[in-house]
Order: sequence, then structure tokens, then C-alpha cells
Amino acid sequence: MASSVMAFGLLTACSSAYDAEDVAYSGDYGSHPPLAVVGYPSTGSLGITQQVVWRIADGKVGELASLADKEGKGVPEKTAENWIAAFGKGARGKVTAEFYDEGSLRQEVVLYLHETGQIKQIQVRATSVDGKDVWRVTMDEPSPEEAAVVHPWVPKEPGELGSKTVR
Repeated sequence: MASSVMAFGLLTACSSAYDAEDVAYSGDYGSHPPLAVVGYPSTGSLGITQQVVWRIADGKVGELASLADKEGKGVPEKTAENWIAAFGKGARGKVTAEFYDEGSLRQEVVLYLHETGQIKQIQVRATSVDGKDVWRVTMDEPSPEEAAVVHPWVPKEPGELGSKTVR
């Protein structure tokens, strides 16, 4: 019996079922408040949105900028600095993410930062990096004013539009 328990332990400890990315995600997930969700995210749009909120909350400019869609015309480092300065405090508290419309390729996401009363709209999209399908965020807000703007179509409370964009 003891040998079978030991063998099982060795097999699971040596298993490659979890890679470094899985371990990092588990650590992030366990060390941040849960993200409330409204709407219908895809697995990819939810994952990238969690990463964005966590990096803003942690104040990690480089790690947040690394989530940017490199195909766009963005300025990820400056945008990351702006997002962290504007939304860092709110991202460390309760956040609701509302996912608009269908999210198989791209999705509008509105973040409601409850402790500060702030609202931040982001766009996430699927792309290919080194032949691998990944999700990225559009980061093209080089001025603090751009980073903090709330678009007119964005509702004040999650769910007001039924997770459908109306522009």
C-alpha cells in the first residue's frame, strides 16, 4: 500500500500535465479577487480580461504591455502606464467585466471598478503569435485623458444593455 501511494505521488509530481503557464495562472487566480462576469465571454476573452485586470492591479507595466495586440498601431508601454495610474486602485478591489456581443474572434469588454466607481472599456481579440492562437488586448491610449474616457454607449451599470452594443 505504501509503495503504491509513493508511486502515485512520484507520477503526479513528475507529470507534465501542468506547464509554467498553468502554474502562473493558478497563482494569479488565487492571489486576486474573483472577477464578476456579465454577458457571454469565450474562454479566450475571459482569460485575457482577467490578465489585464490582474496586471493593472499589480502595477506591472511590462507584463500588462506584453498582453497588447502587436498587429495594431498601439503604444502598449505608455497605455499600460496610463491604465495602471488611472485604474490601479479600482482593479485591486471588486471588478465586474461585462462581455458584449459574440466573442469568438473579438469582444468589447467593459470593466466596472466598484470601489472607485470607475468604468473602463477595452477590446480583446484573437490573434496568432508564433503559430499559436492567443488573445490580446488593444492598447492605443497614449494620453491619460484617452485612457480614462468613458464612451457614450457604455452604460453606468453592468447589464443595462443586455450585453449588446448599441452605438
